[in-house]
Amino acid sequence: MRDPMPNAFVAGAVDLPEVEAALVARRQRVLGPAYRLFYETPVHLVRGEGVWLFDPEGNAYLDAYNNVASVGHCHPHVLAATARQAAQLASHTRYLHDTVLSYGEKLLSYFPSELCHVMFTCTGSEANDLAIRLARAATGGTGVIVTENAYHGVTAAVAEFSPSLGPGVPLGAHVRTVPAPDARAGDPAVTFTAHVQAAIDDLLRHGIKPAVLIVDTIFSSDGVFAQPAGFLKGAVAAIRAAGGLFIADEVQPGFGRTGAAMWGFQRHGVVPDMVSLGKPMGNGYPVAGLVMQPHVVADFGGKARYFNTFGGNAVACATAMAVLEVVEGEGLQENARKVGAEFAAALRGLRDPRLGELRDAGLFFGLDVLDGDRPDAAMAARIVNGLRDERVLISATGPKGHVLKIRPPLVFSGDHVGIFAERLVRVLARV
Repeated sequence: MRDPMPNAFVAGAVDLPEVEAALVARRQRVLGPAYRLFYETPVHLVRGEGVWLFDPEGNAYLDAYNNVASVGHCHPHVLAATARQAAQLASHTRYLHDTVLSYGEKLLSYFPSELCHVMFTCTGSEANDLAIRLARAATGGTGVIVTENAYHGVTAAVAEFSPSLGPGVPLGAHVRTVPAPDARAGDPAVTFTAHVQAAIDDLLRHGIKPAVLIVDTIFSSDGVFAQPAGFLKGAVAAIRAAGGLFIADEVQPGFGRTGAAMWGFQRHGVVPDMVSLGKPMGNGYPVAGLVMQPHVVADFGGKARYFNTFGGNAVACATAMAVLEVVEGEGLQENARKVGAEFAAALRGLRDPRLGELRDAGLFFGLDVLDGDRPDAAMAARIVNGLRDERVLISATGPKGHVLKIRPPLVFSGDHVGIFAERLVRVLARV
């Protein structure tokens, strides 16, 4: 996923230690030119545990960015489940096996009763790709509405409606973008609905039938927009009135991260037609899925078959089940609410004129960096890189690259908040 970070590493921009310089050269030779590294000085990692990542010298970095290892890096309960199932059977869904069914039932129990089918994939990109196929079959439409800096994946179909990938990845002619629901531009319940309706009207004007409105329900790539709860209702009603479907992309906010609910869409009092899941579902193991209402898949399922060699395999489902067990057993949704509130208070307590509005829900934060009242991407980059030098990992996001994106594993504690705040104060004193 592209975060608009002007501080991303460029070969030759800084002098690196011999080992890291050799790794960068080797990486460029093997992986080619399209891959990117974070930070002006790349981080060389060899091990993870909980909220900590370690370099070859044993230096510990506080991870305040990765939602992939949502229940903590290398969680022993998850690792044990993966190893146990891998030692028994690793197979796909075309044989009968309890594990995929048990996990599917457990996962669906967290959703409203209307969302009662799940199809498994390996990545969130695949889940959104499948969602578009189902939507086209169910609606007969092709039009897609997304926010202006949204990210939904990297398959050919999904990249066409992921504007955050940048100008080198053109949007499809069937795609319309709308501004993010920023409360500073008016009541999002009104403005976002109006923008979605305008996009619907424009699609119809060009002879394109709307198929979906798809949003990341925390709007992370747009700069994090979480408040007020409930603002999505009007936009969802508008797309359905036009014959389209609503897809909630929960790859970023799902699995308890927002604290108030298991899924971001629940904060808005809506029931999506489909919900795409990814990154945190397997705590680093590649497992993802698409949860849906039955009407969405009825036509598609009657005419086509779906198969994914690795999606829903026994090891993936055993791993994902263990993740849910940890979220439940360790009370991580409540931890996200409690520690998230403490973290937000600490960030708001920083009296620095360069820090603007904080937008947050649970353990997900977007903090503006400003020069006066103007977005300051260069300063955001300096803060991100300064924190990297203090061995704290975050990123930057938003269409102007000026929003600090803070999204730690769900096992973050109050002590970790204190470490983060102390090191951020040091960075702000010197940048």
